[in-house]
Amino acid sequence: MNDTTHAAHATPQQPAAPRPTGHGEMITRLALIYGVAAVGAVSLAIFGFRTESDGILAMGALAIVLVLAVAPISFASASMGGGGGGAGGPDAAAMLAELTKLRSAVNRLQEYQSLSDDARRVLNRARERDLLVRAIEEDIASEDWDAAVVLCNELANRFGYREDAEQFRQRVEQARSQTRDRNVAAAIAALDGLIVQRRWEHGIAHAESIQRLYPDSSRAAGLRQRVENARDRYKTDLERRFLHAAQGETPDEAMALLKELDAYLTEGEAEPFRELARGVIGKARENLGASFKLAVRDHRWKDAAGLGERIIADFPNSRMAEEVRSMIGGVRERAAQVSG
Repeated sequence: MNDTTHAAHATPQQPAAPRPTGHGEMITRLALIYGVAAVGAVSLAIFGFRTESDGILAMGALAIVLVLAVAPISFASASMGGGGGGAGGPDAAAMLAELTKLRSAVNRLQEYQSLSDDARRVLNRARERDLLVRAIEEDIASEDWDAAVVLCNELANRFGYREDAEQFRQRVEQARSQTRDRNVAAAIAALDGLIVQRRWEHGIAHAESIQRLYPDSSRAAGLRQRVENARDRYKTDLERRFLHAAQGETPDEAMALLKELDAYLTEGEAEPFRELARGVIGKARENLGASFKLAVRDHRWKDAAGLGERIIADFPNSRMAEEVRSMIGGVRERAAQVSG
């Protein structure tokens, strides 16, 4: 009776609690998951290095970095009991889920690695087409026509977008033609400026440069002849003006034209003008001498100094120049006194 009563009053035993998963088992799981992930990441990186594929190498490197970054945190958390819920709590379950996702991602990278180049090209076809189109647009904007044409061929032959490639080729050719026409027009305008300035040698060199740069442009053809024709027209005009001045009463103008014309005439071309030139030179010398003597007589020392220097410079071997040299020192001294 006492035993029965004692048994009735005894505290009932609670059911045994479920045995938690041990830390060792958790760490084993983590090691297995990270081991698979690490092997896959390293394999992917090695494959990318051997095949010289920057994209695959980058994915492998990213996976390695991810494994190395997450693994220490996961092992530390597992060793501490997984946070608030213990080894088998909700934090540990969430961590296992994330690790499972990581392993799945690495597995997908491995599957991608095992694909052939053609298979990978099919998978990335749309993305690579967009990149190629963007590169063609950039080459057109930067006027790199040859590079743009190469990419158009790549778009047609490698990816099969022949219609798109042909449209881009037409754009390239149109843009190239427009740019070439603008450049040719600007170069010809510069050439016309040289012709107006009568810089004939520079003009000929510039004309030849335009023809070398734009051999396919019809406007670039015959530019050297254009310069030579302009030079011949100007020489003919000089001859006409010199003849009129020599026959008239403007010896100074005739002398100035004769000096300029001398640069255009060959020895043979100058022969018909020799006698007339002697007369022009003699008349100009006589006029200068008379003007010099009048300036000295009238005590216009500054004018006399200027005329004397012209005689010495233009007719250095003449008798008149010798006479002027004997007087020019005193004339300059008096001119300086007048100026002072």
